[in-house]
Amino acid sequence: MKTGEAVQYDGGNYDVIVVGAGHAGSEAALAAARMGNKTLLITISLEMVAFMPCNPSLGGPAKGIVVREIDALGGEMGHNIDKTYIQMRMLNTGKGPAVRALRAQADKHAYHRQMKLTIEKEPNLTLRQGTVDDLIVEDGVCKGVITNTGARYGAKAVVLTVGTAARGKIIIGELQYESGPNNSKSATKLSECLERLGFDLERFKTGTPPRINGNTIHYDETEEQPGDEEPNHFSFDTPDSQYLALSDQISCWLTYTNLHTHDLIRANLDRAPMFSGVIKGVGPRYCPSIEDKIVRFADKDRHQLFLEPEGRDTDEYYVDGLSTSMPEEIQQKMLHSVKGLEDAQLMRPGYAIEYDVVAPYQLHPTLETKKIKNLYTAGQTNGTSGYEEAAGQGLIAGINAGRRALGKSPFVLKRSDAYIGVMIDDLVTKGTKEPYRLLTSRAEYRLILRHDNADFRLMEKGHAIGLVSDERLAKMETKKQHVADEIKRLESLRIKPKTAADEFIQANGDNPLKDSLTAAALLRRPYVTYQKLLEFIPSPTTALDRQEAEQVEIQIKYAGYIKKEEVKVNRLKRMEAKKIPANIDYEAIDGLATEGRQKLEKIRPETLAQASRISGVNPADLAILSVYIQQGRIAKINPEENSEK
Repeated sequence: MKTGEAVQYDGGNYDVIVVGAGHAGSEAALAAARMGNKTLLITISLEMVAFMPCNPSLGGPAKGIVVREIDALGGEMGHNIDKTYIQMRMLNTGKGPAVRALRAQADKHAYHRQMKLTIEKEPNLTLRQGTVDDLIVEDGVCKGVITNTGARYGAKAVVLTVGTAARGKIIIGELQYESGPNNSKSATKLSECLERLGFDLERFKTGTPPRINGNTIHYDETEEQPGDEEPNHFSFDTPDSQYLALSDQISCWLTYTNLHTHDLIRANLDRAPMFSGVIKGVGPRYCPSIEDKIVRFADKDRHQLFLEPEGRDTDEYYVDGLSTSMPEEIQQKMLHSVKGLEDAQLMRPGYAIEYDVVAPYQLHPTLETKKIKNLYTAGQTNGTSGYEEAAGQGLIAGINAGRRALGKSPFVLKRSDAYIGVMIDDLVTKGTKEPYRLLTSRAEYRLILRHDNADFRLMEKGHAIGLVSDERLAKMETKKQHVADEIKRLESLRIKPKTAADEFIQANGDNPLKDSLTAAALLRRPYVTYQKLLEFIPSPTTALDRQEAEQVEIQIKYAGYIKKEEVKVNRLKRMEAKKIPANIDYEAIDGLATEGRQKLEKIRPETLAQASRISGVNPADLAILSVYIQQGRIAKINPEENSEK
């Protein structure tokens, strides 16, 4: 034992150990525990449980759908934000249902406290403060962890969700120091352990804007951004009666940078770590720093800044859109150049943080690592950005670690199942050269993967896993039946010419009816809503609630488009069914292009569909690979190994 090291001792045995209690770790630990596993959740600081070191909000395009998917599968994020939000808004309401996005402003401190309390009350879950320095690995199998205090914890499966704490380094101008997010402790030795085990680690960078005192904002010079009056929730369980009245919600405020701000930044680019060479990590392209925006979009004379409250019991505001690692004194000048912020008091400077990432091509779609069995990774450890992306991965990693501990088969979401499936497939198949962010454009089936139908898509899967109760599933099935019954009714009801409905049609510029048409056909017209339709037809025996009515309207209006996507999904399923044996030798396959062979060997896809999504694998490679597998060449090469599988 080296001087200064703790004496090791037996800390006990668990089914699942989760390292890190951010948004990924919280979901992973709760999922594993709720499935019946004795679970240990270890975090560097109990004050960092589900903490929001960056934007104090959840949701938005694609991300909001992920929160609903987490809820439908039995995760906690949706419940937690519904208990602790201070503002709720549905974005893109003027667009189609595929891109509508719910966004909540969070009380970041209440969100942390509520999630920590939920974890503390979970019967199978132990929450403990500690720093994991090493993994216990025997014969390529992870069997536990070792902390800096010397505790050796045994486990059947381990999930790493260490986020930006992994060899974290904060940068503000010329200042650099080791730290995790929000000046928490950095985790250094665990990265060194992963390197010893042969993992390829990459270096990424993200950042935050300054925080200011809300009492020093001139609100009359900014634009108010209030919440919605109509009830909306992230959890399908939250009743409309629990929605906060608009008077109880806290507004955000909008202002803009200007040419003076931009000139100030340009004059100090020599002190900007992004441009001086100080920052080595790769930053997020879709969430650039303000200095990067000024350089990349030199033709823009202003950029939006949203002033977002961080909670009910604080006057601290987050200046969304002003992410920066400029020196502190430059940050103050930047703030004072903005309309409404002329007298703003800086409370915390913005900063950049560099951290280690496990290159995600080293993962199976279950998020188990390929190098070490029973070791899973999730969240920013895998190269994503955002609380929602982290939580979605954490849930899947926790489910699979829990199922491994229980001796059950793995759980994988396909791209056609969920945005979470799109994200994980993107990571393990394509990798990422920068912090990955979910966008609606990443999903080829986004009309199916909507915000409103996550329960229909995923709740049965959550029930099969053991995270959704019988009662909750029955409630969803009743909703689905109500929707199906009403669609059937509208397809059978007919609307005749020379009626009130016909007058309404003509008032909207359409030709008068010559023949009768079904109520469903009328609802497909863009100016007709379900509620308006009910004025012209008998009401259903059982009145539909708001969510059921929304489903009826969407499913009828977009039936043709949805059917087209379902045809594509079925075609994809046939390719997903073509499994590639794990023991395949790509060097033995004649005709593969060199790049295709190299990429296939590196990624080791598990299905022909996954292989088709690898950059560098062309259609000819896929055709050769498909024939090779179908002809049973795998069995001829290694019959003994193949027969064991």
